[in-house]
Amino acid sequence: MSCPLARLCLLTVLSPPLSSAASISPAEPISQAYSLALYMQKNTSVLLQTYLQYQGSPFSDPGFSAPELQLSSLPPATTFFKTWHALDDGERLSLAQRAFLALTQHFQLLGDDQRDLNPGSPILLAQLGAVRLRAQSLLGNMAAIMTALGLPIPPEEDTLGLVAFGASAFERKCRGYVVTQEYGHWTDRAVRDLALLKAKYPA
Repeated sequence: MSCPLARLCLLTVLSPPLSSAASISPAEPISQAYSLALYMQKNTSVLLQTYLQYQGSPFSDPGFSAPELQLSSLPPATTFFKTWHALDDGERLSLAQRAFLALTQHFQLLGDDQRDLNPGSPILLAQLGAVRLRAQSLLGNMAAIMTALGLPIPPEEDTLGLVAFGASAFERKCRGYVVTQEYGHWTDRAVRDLALLKAKYPA
């Protein structure tokens, strides 16, 4: 074996394998996700008001609010501040990943409901479709962040479970109200989560 070739072989043996995750800086995907979350946050109130407007009374009545309504298939965004602040990066990202995966699936169901309940509402249907795409984009950005940080990405799962397809129109309107409201809450939380990461991994 020639000397240069022997040295090359020795370097190959002695050099540690390069990690694909380690070669990716988390700063760029964090910045992209943060910018997208801020954009989403600006439109959450518009989405909720548009949704309520098309549902009729009592949803469209001035000042309507029903915070007691919840869906067992959708994780609530609210939590104690001390609990949230004690989470590490992986826990925050994993919880947000699961929540926005659930939201994308719920928005698919919500779109189907509204095409049946309000077929003549292209503005609402377009907003619901756009929101679902943005939530999917945020999921992709979060997956990129987790890859860059060497964190495991939660597997995709069916978060809806059994759906009552025979639900009444009122029940479906209530379901949509909870989804649009929780989307706003989770978007607010994602902005806070990503702001912490952005400060920790500046560009």
